[in-house]
Amino acid sequence: MKKYYKIVADNRKAHFDYNILETYKAGLILEGSEVKSIRQGRVNLKESFGRVEKDEIWIYGIHVSPYQKSTLDPARPRKALLNKRELVKLVGKVAEKGLTLVPLKIFFDGNWAKIELGLAKSKRKYEKREKIRHKQTQREIERAFKEKNYGK
Repeated sequence: MKKYYKIVADNRKAHFDYNILETYKAGLILEGSEVKSIRQGRVNLKESFGRVEKDEIWIYGIHVSPYQKSTLDPARPRKALLNKRELVKLVGKVAEKGLTLVPLKIFFDGNWAKIELGLAKSKRKYEKREKIRHKQTQREIERAFKEKNYGK
């Protein structure tokens, strides 16, 4: 049987701001109305981050728009569910200087809402500028090849 993943939200800014070293899949503890809202794609991962508290991983800053008559706080912290082995490994790595947890995607694995967490190291400004410059030169090269091949 093939696995079915439906990506609901993607944090593209995280790939620009951080070097992603490792990724982990984790479950999320959600209320019923939050699941309905996430299924409709009414979730935002910008400005979100993960934090270790008492050997548990909590995700802050995920904004889930309220579903109709829901009274839940849209930006409340949510607990991530991981295996004990993964949790111990992750807690040790987050304790290192300069490493942080960043939510990359929210998706549905069958009927279960999951989150992809990235162990990340922040990029410096000059690294970001260098990446932008590199993308622009790649686009110019591709454009030049296209013009040469198609004679525009």
